[in-house]
Amino acid sequence: WTEMFHSHKDTRPHGPSSVGLDVEFIGFKHLYGLPEHAHINLHLLSTTHDEPYRLYNLDVFEYELNNNMALYGSVPYIIAHSAKWTVGVYWNNPTETWVDVDHKKDEVIRMVMMMVVMIVMMMAHSHWLSESGIIDLFIMLGPMADELFRQYAALTGTTPLPPLFAIGYHQSRWNYMDEKDVYSVILGFDANNIPLDVLWLDIEHTDDKRYFTFDSNRFGNPKKLLDDVALTTRKMVAAVDPHFKKDTKYKQYSNARSSDLLVKDRDGNEYEGWCWPGSSAWLDFINPEARKFWSNQFLYHNYEGSTKDLYTWNDMNEPSVFNGPEISMHRDALHSAGSIEHRQVHNIYGLYVQRSTFEGHLLRSKNRTRPFVLSRSFFAGSQRYGAVWTGDNAADWSHLEVSTSMLLTLNLVGVTFSGADVGGFFRNPSAELLTRWYQAATYQPFFRAHAHLDTKRREPYLFDRYHMTIMREAIVSRYRLLPYWYLLFYQSETSGMPLMRPLWVEFPESEDTFEIYNTYMVGSSILVQPIVKSAVNVVSVYLPGCHEVIWYGDSYEIFKGCQVVDVPVTLEKIPVFYRGGSIIPIRERIRRSSSSSSSSSSSSSAALNDPYSLLIYLDNKNEADGYFYHDDFSTYKYRDGHFVYRNFVYRSNNTIVSRSLNKDSKFKSNSWIERIYIIGLGQ
Repeated sequence: WTEMFHSHKDTRPHGPSSVGLDVEFIGFKHLYGLPEHAHINLHLLSTTHDEPYRLYNLDVFEYELNNNMALYGSVPYIIAHSAKWTVGVYWNNPTETWVDVDHKKDEVIRMVMMMVVMIVMMMAHSHWLSESGIIDLFIMLGPMADELFRQYAALTGTTPLPPLFAIGYHQSRWNYMDEKDVYSVILGFDANNIPLDVLWLDIEHTDDKRYFTFDSNRFGNPKKLLDDVALTTRKMVAAVDPHFKKDTKYKQYSNARSSDLLVKDRDGNEYEGWCWPGSSAWLDFINPEARKFWSNQFLYHNYEGSTKDLYTWNDMNEPSVFNGPEISMHRDALHSAGSIEHRQVHNIYGLYVQRSTFEGHLLRSKNRTRPFVLSRSFFAGSQRYGAVWTGDNAADWSHLEVSTSMLLTLNLVGVTFSGADVGGFFRNPSAELLTRWYQAATYQPFFRAHAHLDTKRREPYLFDRYHMTIMREAIVSRYRLLPYWYLLFYQSETSGMPLMRPLWVEFPESEDTFEIYNTYMVGSSILVQPIVKSAVNVVSVYLPGCHEVIWYGDSYEIFKGCQVVDVPVTLEKIPVFYRGGSIIPIRERIRRSSSSSSSSSSSSSAALNDPYSLLIYLDNKNEADGYFYHDDFSTYKYRDGHFVYRNFVYRSNNTIVSRSLNKDSKFKSNSWIERIYIIGLGQ
């Protein structure tokens, strides 16, 4: 059985197939999830008069907004939330999947006090349809949001605590063209006192797109370059895509070919397509032996010129095939010695690429240090292997706006370590747009600026003093809050809680929050309202939490919850509020990277032993509580008890109580609490 898709033929030796199911959410009006789609709204809209939500990982250039088209990743998971319940349904199927959503009222007949009563209830309807596979459905009953996150985490895993540098600021573009370019960028950041943790190399750093290599003309001594960058206390990340240039002199390709580890076409021959190197072959990541092969390529003798300070970016792993149907692999391509069609595993291919890379980093460090791997493609469970980003966005205000709802959705479905390209990948942002993007990204889990090859250079120090100063302050704000972010990542690993949270996660009974998409929480303590329009002078912000909740603005003014406040804004800041009753750990000694000392030494001891401060925002009872977490920032020793985890409580009698939540801690540090700021005394 065959069919044509434009000029591409798709053969189906077993004939056409599909599998589907209807799931009704009785008593619910609001559904969330099903990434990845670029919708401004956070909650799922009815598809009754529109296309279903499509889940099929694709390489999409400058994607459209408010469209149910498929993008780079897929998580077939829906969360239903009401004031009383939060439940979830996970459809475990990696094939192309379509999901229809509808909202309606349903008349339910009930017997109440011996009388027949007609009750009208809200009901959300979902219809799932996948190309092949089996019905493998998981229902999580909550009933509270935090319990639901824990249940889903038990099923699909959590994001492991990343190394501290990974949650600092990343500078990237396609491409930093040679060693001199790299040195000049670092010099530009240091000369202007802008913190920076990671510098990225896109595909142009390779020898004619042969991954695991360096261009000898432009990067003639990569090991020295990496060591020099490490001396400035920075790391580097290099692009490594899952296709191989078809060149028998290229050892990664020839070794994979001779070991029969490449994807096959429908006839059992080596699958050939077109990507950055030209004629290319793809490693069969569905095959466990191929995954082992890939992991081994990160060993230093295979990845010549690499060092422990080089980390990895997996791009184009949907997989992207330039001359394939929808810029992707043919569905009748074959995996695992011809036993599995690509259509059966398409959406999980990228997860296996990232997993194999993650395991390669573990292999090279002998399981000592935490990897950092960024992937464009993802599926449920990808969070176990690193970070993702929202792909090839554009330098447009609408793309800045949509990044909030896209990242909130990813966080809801467990993919917590996520971000969007600051400034937009395509086109050139105005100074105002770029400034606002930095301010927004400061409060997003993965913080990276990235840009297309044809765009103007846009490193912050290239702008006029006014805009550069504001961008710098946004980055400095991120570094001031690194202890809080690090705490949230640790708590997320242990509980499955999202880092970026829709307001309803913290205020589950407040129906006013269920459709708010442009205001969100970072953890439980900080409320953020990005500015996503040009020339804004005033912005309306909803502050949730009736009766007992108070909020503090940047200038320590106090606001009651359960109201909309009009906040005057200038370009210098975006509205950020702090929840009364919170204790937030911060770092006031801002260095040039998360692990740098005050000198040019590569030692991270200064950062390890830097003091901390506590921001105590009192509630209306003059009380507050919060947490503090500290470890060595880089190894897995924390899993063996080498960490400090403490609970701080401020009581209304002006006393602070601290207790250890890891009484058998083996971790030693010279850090101390240097300052305590109490905000709200005498309110």
